[in-house]
Amino acid sequence: MSAKLLKSGLIVSFMTLISRVLGLVRDVVVANFVGAGAAADVFFFANRIPNFLRRLFAEGAFSQAFVPVLAEVKAKHGDDAVRELLAKVTGSLGVVVTLVTLFGVIASPLVAMLFGMGWFVEWLNDGPEAQKFELASLMLKITFPYLWFISLVALSGAVLNTYNRFAVAAFTPVFLNIAIIACAVWMAPTLQEPALALAWGVFIGGAVQLLFQLPFLAKAGLLVWPKWGWRDENVTKIRKLMLPALFGVSVSQINLLLDTVIASFLMTGAVSWLYYSDRLIEFPLGLFGIAIATVILPNLSRHHANENSLRFSQTLDWSLRFVALFGIPAMAGLIVLAKPIIALLFMRGEFTQQDVLMVSYSLVAYSTGLLSYMLIKVLAPGFYARQDIRTPVRIGIIAMVANMVFNLMLAPFLSYVGLALATALSAGLNAYLLYRGLKLAGVYQLSKSSLVFLAKLLLASLLMAALLYWQTPGLEVWVQLPFSQQVWRLSLLCLLAVLGYFVLLYLFGVRLAHFKANSVAESK
Repeated sequence: MSAKLLKSGLIVSFMTLISRVLGLVRDVVVANFVGAGAAADVFFFANRIPNFLRRLFAEGAFSQAFVPVLAEVKAKHGDDAVRELLAKVTGSLGVVVTLVTLFGVIASPLVAMLFGMGWFVEWLNDGPEAQKFELASLMLKITFPYLWFISLVALSGAVLNTYNRFAVAAFTPVFLNIAIIACAVWMAPTLQEPALALAWGVFIGGAVQLLFQLPFLAKAGLLVWPKWGWRDENVTKIRKLMLPALFGVSVSQINLLLDTVIASFLMTGAVSWLYYSDRLIEFPLGLFGIAIATVILPNLSRHHANENSLRFSQTLDWSLRFVALFGIPAMAGLIVLAKPIIALLFMRGEFTQQDVLMVSYSLVAYSTGLLSYMLIKVLAPGFYARQDIRTPVRIGIIAMVANMVFNLMLAPFLSYVGLALATALSAGLNAYLLYRGLKLAGVYQLSKSSLVFLAKLLLASLLMAALLYWQTPGLEVWVQLPFSQQVWRLSLLCLLAVLGYFVLLYLFGVRLAHFKANSVAESK
């Protein structure tokens, strides 16, 4: 691939790294204030629902439908047509999202009932968990407006990405983390229910993210006044692409939401344990999978618009190799180092050693699907860039049904861990079917050299994991270490893993120059 596309990927990865590190700091602060108890369960529940809708309306389905059309308009009609499209999309999306947001705020008890059925049943029966339903209804009124802010943030970010200004959109989530941390530190001690401060942090963070991006849009000459354009030709095309994508691109989020619904019937702490483990999975997923998917979608869309099928296929091949290069060892490392990482990050305040153990179980289960989550992120754009929504939607339906079946099979025996494992298994099926769909369409197929490359990555990762396992002490020993020694030991283990992995790859004949040689330059 070209130096320009690689540079864009590194910029997004670096900005995402900053955001994810602050996200971990945020989760450390949250764990310290609310731990993994009832209040934590409710906050994560109230935060997940608008985040889920954000993936539907904004970062997921909308971006996948909007970016290819925007790239096509830009390539064929120029910047004036882009501004006209942007004005009409902003006005049309804004009205829809405003209505959904108002409904969510007004009908928050209904939303809490639908997605927190277990708590609602407790409330009806005046059970010991009844306060969870009441608190969830209140928190949703505060967190739901985040959907309105973040939808417009995703819209402006998609435009900036199309103009190769990736850093702004990648850095924007930093402000959400800062807002939640600030509210937790300064507002939480003043409230009778500290978790409400976290909800206000979500609200404030959404507003700040939008305000941050507006000057960059103005500087690029793309800040336009919204206008209604529901029946505009390109807006209609986006709507037609987006409606099925509302489901297809958000299957993993739907699966997580279903996990939350089922977890509301399980023991107190289940929702929080799943949340903390999912957050740790999001770190490498965002750093490599989402970052690369962000960069390649505009490029794939441009290659498709220019009818350059070779560059299209080569870009997919490079992105798959790239995420595998880091995704496979990250998966192995998280499985082996689950307990030390969780203890170091979260075990303080209200977060106990028992919570460490419980989170580690679901983290290991989620980690088995890490590579699949990444592959979904880079394979799905292969369909959306070609404005093919039907295939990934059909695959998404299959994956979601499979997830529900896996949940029913595993949850009765493994409780919340079964929910995490079911998500990983359905993600694997999703990734396989996406690849199979691209192969059958003649769009992309793994070459023999790529298969050999993946085999070397897998072998090196397994050997690295064995080395880490040999050097990592048990949890009982680890928690007795002072915090400074935990930081030092974990840093050494991570350094050992990185050095061991890349030394093994070198011995197996993998070279950076060889990796570059098999990637493709972005078209001029």
